[in-house]
Amino acid sequence: MITAEAFGQLTHTLQETQATLIAVSKLKPVSDIEALYRLGQRDFGENYVQELVEKQAQLPADIRWHFIGHLQSNKVKYIAPFVHLIHGVDSFRLLSEINKQGEKYDRQIPCLLQLHIAGEETKFGLDEKEMIDLLEHYEVQRAQLRYVRIDGLMGMASFTADKAQVAAEFRNLKAMFQLARQSYFLGQEHFHILSMGMSGDYETAIAEGSTHVRIGSLLFGQRQ
Repeated sequence: MITAEAFGQLTHTLQETQATLIAVSKLKPVSDIEALYRLGQRDFGENYVQELVEKQAQLPADIRWHFIGHLQSNKVKYIAPFVHLIHGVDSFRLLSEINKQGEKYDRQIPCLLQLHIAGEETKFGLDEKEMIDLLEHYEVQRAQLRYVRIDGLMGMASFTADKAQVAAEFRNLKAMFQLARQSYFLGQEHFHILSMGMSGDYETAIAEGSTHVRIGSLLFGQRQ
């Protein structure tokens, strides 16, 4: 676990850039989350639905829970009553299901579109054309999608020591963010989140315009 002094230094640095810290607590015990909560942390990220549901039931109600893993449509219903932000929407089908579950609980659920920006192959995340196609579809059906709200984009850079490559990938994500904002969300203040950067590259992400960083190992130590 990070020391109180180091946590204070990290949060101070992020506050200067106005970036939000999401403490990625997947596979970590409730006691570790409670320790950071006592230091003032309120935004926590989880990757697995069952784990998130179990932790949410045990922890303070003012925690803002971010779902940052790959979300299957049939599991949205379990987190719909309380989730603060869903980071990984990569299909219109998933967006529609979030809307459906939001209507059941009479709450609008904010989410981010996940973009594939890394050099490595991955099965999750939209490319630029797929993002535009999804947003065109969303634009046509926006009146029926009142219980889901797209607040920005999320992406993960390549796992590499090449900082120039990572910076270029983050720059690409920011360009797509600006394209989406100008074309589909002009004047809509809710579209403001660019979630990029993790423990190994968050400084680069912030330099490239990240508004939300997802940090796990720096806070909780390495996972088993």
